[in-house]
Amino acid sequence: MATPLKDSFGSDVPRRIAESIAAVRSDFPVRRFLVEALEGYEDLELLPRGRQIARALNAHLPADYDESIEILLASLDPLTQGEELTGMAAFILMPHVFFVAEYGLNHWETSMKAQYELTQRFTAEYSIRAFLEREPERTLERLREWARDPSPDVRRLVSEGTRPRLPWAPRLRRFLLDPSPVLELLELLKDDESLYVRRSVANNLNDIGKDHPALLITTCRRWTQEASQERRWLIRHALRSAIKRGDRAALEVLGFGARGAAEVDGMTIEPRRPSIGESIRFTFTLRNSTRDPAAFNVDLRVHFVKANGGTSPKVFRVRELILGPGERRNLSKLVSVRQQTTRTHHPGRHDVEVVVNGATVARDLFNIAG
Repeated sequence: MATPLKDSFGSDVPRRIAESIAAVRSDFPVRRFLVEALEGYEDLELLPRGRQIARALNAHLPADYDESIEILLASLDPLTQGEELTGMAAFILMPHVFFVAEYGLNHWETSMKAQYELTQRFTAEYSIRAFLEREPERTLERLREWARDPSPDVRRLVSEGTRPRLPWAPRLRRFLLDPSPVLELLELLKDDESLYVRRSVANNLNDIGKDHPALLITTCRRWTQEASQERRWLIRHALRSAIKRGDRAALEVLGFGARGAAEVDGMTIEPRRPSIGESIRFTFTLRNSTRDPAAFNVDLRVHFVKANGGTSPKVFRVRELILGPGERRNLSKLVSVRQQTTRTHHPGRHDVEVVVNGATVARDLFNIAG
């Protein structure tokens, strides 16, 4: 089982924050701040820990918000080169982002300055959403400026912060209803030189497609015109959820419009009665049954048994390929039935489908032993 994220955000975090502030503000009440920041800390999850530290910052920094922000910004480490931060090190700035979102709404310009600096060291995708809700037009105008900023971290904030369904933040209700202001920003970033930014653009489009599937298809179809290899990757990534749903229009955008052209022979499942903790290999032969070359997107859909006896499908990508007339290709996919934090396995019958270009072309089953 994976280690909980909160374990990487331990009691050392508020202590390090206090030390960095005290280094630029000698009268900062470190002891009182830590008492408040660490009260009941061990019982809190990751995000509540960050919010509690933010409340302690508000209680012990100057009452003037602009002055508090100057202190916090002065306490930051210098910017380092590189686009994408990895690991939990940058999460030490999560309380700073929560501080801006909670206490900075009436100080728009100061908060924009703070988020500009914070996003280059961590990310301000959470806090910028509060300003999009409070002052949408003003904030969108600033994001249009930032879409041309030299920093890829700032440009990524434009696309990531406006995602209607950002996983760890409240949804942006107005953009769930009308994503056109977001699409205007994504147009500015669709050919960004940074993969870090382009991936975020794709994730935003994928979000939009969950509520506006036709708009997703229209946008991606338009973007395919004179598309570079990098933009074609972006489009494919943006359509991934639609492809897993077997959306025919999405498949056609990617060139997988042929239906009824594929046949599957000789599917095998080994082992047929796996135990929880094992892996299963699915093997089959795909054949192009037409007289013309055809492109195929091949997925495996496994209907996993749930605790209540029902099932929940999960799609596994197998391969994309082009087959000539009558050509065959042996394909296989290994699927684990080990217990995971994101999926719990249960004994029983599991149905399996081979899905080609959105259509089921073969079915089988396996039984997980009790």
